[in-house]
Amino acid sequence: MTKNLQGRIALALGVLVFALVGMLPLKEKINLGLDLQGGMHLLLKVDTSQLPEEAREDAPLKALEIIRNRIDEFGVKELSVYRQGTNEIVVQLPGVTDRERARELIGKTALLEFKLVEDNQDLYAKALEGQVPDGYELRDVDKEKILLGKNALLTGDTLVNAEVKFDQSRFNEPYVAIEFNAKGSGVFSEITGANVGKRLAIVLDGKVHSAPRINERIPSGKASITGRFTVEEASDLAIILRAGTLPAPIYIEEERTVGPLLGRDSINSGIRASIIGLILIFVFMVAYYLFAGMIASFAMLLNFVIILGTLGWIHTTLTLPGIAGMILTIGMAVDANVLIYERMREEMATGKHMRSVISFGYDKAYSAILDSNITTLIAAALLFQFGSGPIKGFGVTLTIGLIASMFTGIFVTRIIFELISTNKNFTKLPMLKLFPKTNIDFIGKRWIAYTLSIIVLLAGLGTFIMRGENMYGIDFTGGQIQEYSFSKPVSAEDVRKVIDGIGVKDATIQQFANKNQVLVKTALDEADKIADAFKSGFQDNTYELLRVEKVGPSVGKLLKKNALLALIWSLAGILIYVGIRFKNIAFASAGVMALFHDVFVGMGALAIAGGEMDLNIIAALLTIAGYSINDTIVIYDRIRENLKLYRKASMKEIVNMSVNQTLSRTVLTSFMTLLAVTSIFLFGGEVLRPFSFVLLAGMISGVYSTVYIASPLIISWHSRQQK
Repeated sequence: MTKNLQGRIALALGVLVFALVGMLPLKEKINLGLDLQGGMHLLLKVDTSQLPEEAREDAPLKALEIIRNRIDEFGVKELSVYRQGTNEIVVQLPGVTDRERARELIGKTALLEFKLVEDNQDLYAKALEGQVPDGYELRDVDKEKILLGKNALLTGDTLVNAEVKFDQSRFNEPYVAIEFNAKGSGVFSEITGANVGKRLAIVLDGKVHSAPRINERIPSGKASITGRFTVEEASDLAIILRAGTLPAPIYIEEERTVGPLLGRDSINSGIRASIIGLILIFVFMVAYYLFAGMIASFAMLLNFVIILGTLGWIHTTLTLPGIAGMILTIGMAVDANVLIYERMREEMATGKHMRSVISFGYDKAYSAILDSNITTLIAAALLFQFGSGPIKGFGVTLTIGLIASMFTGIFVTRIIFELISTNKNFTKLPMLKLFPKTNIDFIGKRWIAYTLSIIVLLAGLGTFIMRGENMYGIDFTGGQIQEYSFSKPVSAEDVRKVIDGIGVKDATIQQFANKNQVLVKTALDEADKIADAFKSGFQDNTYELLRVEKVGPSVGKLLKKNALLALIWSLAGILIYVGIRFKNIAFASAGVMALFHDVFVGMGALAIAGGEMDLNIIAALLTIAGYSINDTIVIYDRIRENLKLYRKASMKEIVNMSVNQTLSRTVLTSFMTLLAVTSIFLFGGEVLRPFSFVLLAGMISGVYSTVYIASPLIISWHSRQQK
């Protein structure tokens, strides 16, 4: 054993130890995303439009601190609160599914005011008749209308404590006891002393909670807020008051809430899809490549361990698209081995010694493997740059998986083969061969292929354009979706009747294959109204809210802009890289034309199937862009090689020869990945089904476009360059 081989073995073992340490214990190292464990993701906007210029810059920072303090006291573990841009705040609450309570806790301004109740009966009578005097406002408290002065005598700025207590005389009814600092106590003492016999209203965010009568001066600086609270309501109010008043109103621009039931289903679906994908690929590789397939399968399992270990070391959050990324890289992990093994098969056919077969097989496949992985990495990097939330998780997992697959597929398997080759009895490497040597005139059929492509693209993109705004999900148009799971099957018609009955006329209702689940899409935030309507409309059919997603129109425009930029930069990056690597703009241009073809086929298939464009679909399209050029690069690599070997052959003969020589690789590498994507489509659950459907359409198109679009276009470009 050479020192070089010993060093490589040590490195491989070191990476394995690194991965195992990072992976174990798994529960402590990797956090589950909100889409897997349930929880809330909120994008808040601090409205500074009414603030003076000097106070706007500090308002978001102060709001951030107050919100963090409120959530800390709420008792949320592993929360994430951070500023985004100039006046936006992102809040992530794992495990929190009581959306109404969380929204109240976070969004309340908590402006506490003490105002005198006007006892002049003449003024009160005029106000009841609709003639509210200047400087006053008519409010409700306990089914009573009271007239208040608009100016507050005291606010909550001087509040130092708020806690829940119980009134023994009212059957332990909870109330909030508050306490002022020295300055506030002095003001409160003066107010109560000067207005004995009058009523003092306690107003929070414009709502009068109580208006008790002042019986005597209160020098202690202590008061109480009553209002027939539940214990939970009183507790939340105390938290809000202790944390302080927000410096400006806050609006929820984006909300993504996932219930625990959907989270558990997502985990189960992800695990099931991963296991089935692994088994399918393992069985095929062992059945087709025999002993070499077992080595590739071992590398695939090691790839899985390295992904989990790396995710553990960086303490990332694993999302459902992240699991899809892992499954996808499992399929892509064996692509490198397929390229190497098919090269080794060619070298064995020339009668070379096994050591030479191994050496030539890896060396000749290396450039194609490197180029194809880098193009996919370009797309993955842009997913991370322009994506948000779970899509970033997909980008991270895909990036780690691609790097790990190159390490295991090229580095580790070569070590194993070189160790085995030291055995003198290792003289053959048997493999099945389903693909005979072909000599098909693919290029001669290019005009038929062009016509077919035009028909498919026109049908798909025509449907896309005809559907207009209906083609886009709420990620890009704004709006809200709510998904419900009923205990008994429910019809879309019955759901429509209930929703129409509360005046929500613009709702779109979608029913899944599981008749118990219903998705409702509305233009406005109607989740609470619809939930209340379901309680009365389906009294004998209990339901659970699986998820709520809300996107404001301004956020939708930004997401659409980022998605478009991601696609443009991805295609531009791949064009530049391929052009540099092959030192020929004809190769790059033809390859990118094929990419456009595959991306548009994916979009058209989605439109015809009635799906919607959302962030997950953008992730799928970027993955198609990065992956579909892989097979094209394999053919390009062989064309470049054959141009040196057959200098007298025409370009058409070279391209045809190269496509035939690499046909088995094109089919097998795509088949491996399609096994993984099919597993996601069939077993990954409803959330990932549109994502995997678009991937399937784009990747099948990728096999076709590699042979019939990218390869023939090289000839057209080459002919123009010759003129």
